[in-house]
Amino acid sequence: MIPQEYIQEVVRRNDIEELVGQYVQLRRRGRTLVGLCPFHNEKSPSFTVYPDTQSFYCFGCGAGGDAITFVRKINNLSYVESVKQLASRAGMPMPEEDDKEGRARSRLLEINRCAARYFYEQLNQRTPEAAAARRYWKEKRGLSDGAIRRFGLGYAPDDFSGLLHYLRQRGFREEELENSGLVKRSQKGNLYDIFRHRVIVPIIDVRGNIIAFGGRVLDDSKPKYINSPETMVYKKSRTLFALNVAKKSTSKRFILCEGYMDVISMHEAGFDTAVCACGTALTAEQVKLLSEYAEETVLCYDSDEAGQKATERSLHLFENSPVKVTVLSIPGAKDPDEFIRTYGRDRFEMILNGTSNPTEFELGKAKKKYDLRTDDGRLEYIREAIGILAGSGVSPTARDVYAGRIAGETGVAKQAVLSQLEGALRGAARRARRQEQRDLAAQGNGAGIRVPYDRGGDRALAPAKASRQLVAALLQDPDQIPYVRSRLDLETIPEPEIRAAVEAIYTCADQRQPVNATSLQSLLPDEKAYSLVMMVQAQNSGQTLVRQDIDMYLDRLRRGTPKSSQAAKTDDDGFRRLFASIAQDKHAGAAEES
Repeated sequence: MIPQEYIQEVVRRNDIEELVGQYVQLRRRGRTLVGLCPFHNEKSPSFTVYPDTQSFYCFGCGAGGDAITFVRKINNLSYVESVKQLASRAGMPMPEEDDKEGRARSRLLEINRCAARYFYEQLNQRTPEAAAARRYWKEKRGLSDGAIRRFGLGYAPDDFSGLLHYLRQRGFREEELENSGLVKRSQKGNLYDIFRHRVIVPIIDVRGNIIAFGGRVLDDSKPKYINSPETMVYKKSRTLFALNVAKKSTSKRFILCEGYMDVISMHEAGFDTAVCACGTALTAEQVKLLSEYAEETVLCYDSDEAGQKATERSLHLFENSPVKVTVLSIPGAKDPDEFIRTYGRDRFEMILNGTSNPTEFELGKAKKKYDLRTDDGRLEYIREAIGILAGSGVSPTARDVYAGRIAGETGVAKQAVLSQLEGALRGAARRARRQEQRDLAAQGNGAGIRVPYDRGGDRALAPAKASRQLVAALLQDPDQIPYVRSRLDLETIPEPEIRAAVEAIYTCADQRQPVNATSLQSLLPDEKAYSLVMMVQAQNSGQTLVRQDIDMYLDRLRRGTPKSSQAAKTDDDGFRRLFASIAQDKHAGAAEES
């Protein structure tokens, strides 16, 4: 374990504002800073940095914590790796520590390296099935030996235990192999290989580590593709295939394809910045990762309906990215691989240089849906086009240009189109203001409280809010801990996460640790509890809570505890006194009604 004192010093030497500012464009708002969240896609900034507490919180997705949490989330690292990265950034030598998680990650990466070597060796075996796999890569996909070596392509034979025996012989334990996602355990309890009779594509991260694999059948049988499950080293939503190769290119124009095979074919044709998203759809995290290397991204998805829908989704993800985005239309082929093999590299480069911007793409798609020879068709097209032009990513100049084009296409006066567009823009502004008000309401102190039924349900909302505020008060002023500790019954706190937070704060006091986000991260039981504490702290950043507030919260907790809960904790004499008080309350209530 890394000493807590060392961790606190690492955080002290890495100012949160400076650290986050390397990834997020921040704007000062009073004593805090705001920006667009790097962990989810948003149009209005809900990500806030708090220099006073050296913490951050996003009211949109709930991500929050200290400098270690930020580095861990933004770079997909373990806790220890994040501390090491920040220590290196601050010029601090690491102390000796027992890094179990780091050793487990290293073992998993070694398993993947051995597996990749096995698949490559199997591809080059002198067997009929290996020969068929080589023909698939070389003849069906048109790849050279150089491309096969560069991407580490391989083959998994039709054997339930070939890879399993190979890895066992190299000293890997069964538990490690199961955690790798390369083998599974059958209902009878036997381990078996997941990838069988498939060509194999290793997935490599930007640091050059093999973190996962994709496998494709050699024919048209189902399922066509099998991919590694997520592991401690592989998070598909944060991974871009071939980025480890593309980042070395001198070009800053990246080509975002739909699948591994498209990417490999593009590289073979000389387009060395082709990448694709791991997983079923592009994510905001992948867009963020891409923006670290690319100045322009060309969306190069399949020409079928699914590909066009993927293009639309991706365009929305790029709306708040600094990366310029364009869309490639592929005529006469279903995907880039087919186009290059049919028409050649030079023709593909020609259409690549003639890509359209997102507005062009969306307007063109809308136009194809309607018959502009009819009045209804023209009106529907204008209505949809106005909605596109009213989007936040379209400049006033572009709106004027496209309004003129729409007028020419439909025979409607440009001024009429502009007038309708102005109305749409006013409506969009009103909706944005209402959404901002809803977002602010969602950031209130009582927002999002859900009390379990066995802890009182909706009747316990007032005590739940009071206990959250009590945590906020203790974070602001740890000197109040002895006062609260002597007066607070932990059983009166309805939410288990908040109860755990109070206990963690007590532990900080007992161990003479600072009561802050860094200490609590190692003491709270899970991510849910930690995120909740960060939210409570963020909600109260603009107000100072004093002893009078603490007394009010303690009183609400005492009065808000259901009598049934009090009865469960009393002896016989106490139960009789409690029963008498309940009867007295009932008589008093009846007297007031009469």
